[in-house]
Amino acid sequence: MITGATSGIGEACAKKFAAAGYHLIITGRRADRLEKLKMNLENEFAIEVRSLVFDVQDRNAVGNTFSKLPVEWQSIDILINNAGLASGKDSFEDANMDDWETMLNTNVHGLLYVSKAIVPFMIARKKGHIINMGSVAGKDVYENGNVYCASKFAVDAINRAMRIDLLKHGIKVTGIHPGAVETEFALVRFKGDEKKAAATYNGFTPLSGNDIADTIFYCTQLPDHVCINDLVITCTQQADAFYFNKQ
Repeated sequence: MITGATSGIGEACAKKFAAAGYHLIITGRRADRLEKLKMNLENEFAIEVRSLVFDVQDRNAVGNTFSKLPVEWQSIDILINNAGLASGKDSFEDANMDDWETMLNTNVHGLLYVSKAIVPFMIARKKGHIINMGSVAGKDVYENGNVYCASKFAVDAINRAMRIDLLKHGIKVTGIHPGAVETEFALVRFKGDEKKAAATYNGFTPLSGNDIADTIFYCTQLPDHVCINDLVITCTQQADAFYFNKQ
């Protein structure tokens, strides 16, 4: 199951796992994109795909959706908590509080709501693997990152807590923390300003959604007794949230 599957890392993960023969549950807010992806994956890879349209911020929508999930779709081996975003990049005193709430509700509450709905299915089977999408922004706080960084620090803490609490159930938990990835991320952060979004990646070759999907897939293919708990991934020209070698 992949949240936020309509673009970027989520879409790349859907294609990667579909190519390996996995049946998929894909979720997102954009019904047209989700349905198009479903059809393309089923036609190309001869797998079954169930698409679920909801916003992870909506606790009731998440709960209602998964309470009605047919039994045959409840055997979820892997949950990729990918849905997330950055909204705005302003100094603390100038930041828009609606942006703050959107980031916290999506990146933190949404991850919690979805995980809480899916974990019982994994506990019943005494197995499963949860992938939580963090960020280098959850390792270092940078200027004008304020609440986005806070949301990803929270993801890092939740990831560690899940690993501890779900240990007794045989469930693997992995935190993936990418650096700069060229997806819709910057366009959403700068609210559709294509010039600012493009400038985000000037002077270096960023990661792609496929790079992260390949890494996530690798983590899920390890033997049952092996779990990668935490993984920070950057492009070669990026060391962390601060340092870049731009040409």
